[in-house]
Amino acid sequence: MKPLKVLHLCHNHPSLHPGGTEIFAGDLHRQLARTDGVESLFIGCVDRNHRQQRPGTVFQGIGRQRDEMLMWTGHFDHFYLSQIDLHGIVPELSELLREVRPDVVHFHHLLLMGVEILFLVRRVLPNAGIILSLHDYYSICAHDGQMVTTGERRLCNAATPDACHRCFPQIETEQFVLRERHLKTHLSVVDRFLAPSEFLRRRHIAWGLAPDRIQVMRNARPFTAMAPHRAVPRGGARNRFGYFGNLSPNKGVLVLLEAARLLQARRPGSFRLDIFGGAPFQSEAFKADLNLALERAGDAVRWHGAYRAEDLAGLMADVDWVVTPSQWWENAPLVIDEAFGHRRPVIASDIGGMAEAVDHERNGLTFRVGDAMALAESLERAVTEPQLWKRLVAGIRPRRTLETCVEEHLALYRDLVAGRAEPRRRNPTTRHAARNTPTHGAQL
Repeated sequence: MKPLKVLHLCHNHPSLHPGGTEIFAGDLHRQLARTDGVESLFIGCVDRNHRQQRPGTVFQGIGRQRDEMLMWTGHFDHFYLSQIDLHGIVPELSELLREVRPDVVHFHHLLLMGVEILFLVRRVLPNAGIILSLHDYYSICAHDGQMVTTGERRLCNAATPDACHRCFPQIETEQFVLRERHLKTHLSVVDRFLAPSEFLRRRHIAWGLAPDRIQVMRNARPFTAMAPHRAVPRGGARNRFGYFGNLSPNKGVLVLLEAARLLQARRPGSFRLDIFGGAPFQSEAFKADLNLALERAGDAVRWHGAYRAEDLAGLMADVDWVVTPSQWWENAPLVIDEAFGHRRPVIASDIGGMAEAVDHERNGLTFRVGDAMALAESLERAVTEPQLWKRLVAGIRPRRTLETCVEEHLALYRDLVAGRAEPRRRNPTTRHAARNTPTHGAQL
């Protein structure tokens, strides 16, 4: 029986940049590669931040895996999500597509590779299924896909040309109109969009994607043995909090540190907060604010720096609660799934996919986003209410398995392959979009 061939394209490789998207994409590929009747290939795109360009080819090896490789795509327009170096990339990627001939091409992001690559895949492989996972809001928002304003860093509810111009006054309103048309034209060739949360799905429907083209499919992580709960003496408090993940302004670590300062002033010596994660590619201004906030928070807080994924269980063993204080519309943070996998209740901001995953008073607590006082009150409850931790731990549901996640992806892949084998019927809107020449970048 002919194997099902799947090509994964991601904007980086998890061993070079262990972000949530890269980690999940890598996990999915490796589990598929171990599945009978499936061949999987993973390509991570890189730029000068992780690799230098090598003469002769855009492709590079990574590690010893024969089914994982890198593609150097360092000439990228972040505003239009457009690949500038089409002359360098198109011939080699076209040759690889013709040689591998995947049945399904699964894009896990469009950063670095460029939205034009969708048209390239459709031209070279007219019968292949094309899937794009929507891990964030890059298509909607030109501010790094955060949907947070550039000045006061307020949450943005919808992208409009006027609203975007207020964030970027140096860019004319018309450019945002062109950006949206450019992206939607290329996105018209995608067969199915995947969203890891219902919140993210609704945001993209409001932006203009057809509801029947976006399917919610939640992410998962490989099984790991649960970190044992910390031994606490009789009458002792579950008073150790942990933050896991990279540190950046929108991740809310400064709000967490201010909450820790407030709690320390109110109840000195009553808790400990451990922060695990680095601050890669952050501005000097943010690093200065971070160092000042750490100093003000006092001895109750320890910053341990970056950690490896394989060390998570050991780090979690000394933590009672996991805090996710992000100030942007996080769609499906892996850290929440990991915390629940280790049966640690989560204290999270009350927006986006965080509020969708954390059921207030059932498996964790939610607090008003960006409100350090409200977060301090949640931390204080965790320290002072002896039965709260036990009740919330009991409310944590069994973790979604990566095997189940892979089965759902395979069912979708096979449906798309079967559907692409029949004459494709496009609706008038799709035909019109496909005929239009993109407003930026080359027509492939």
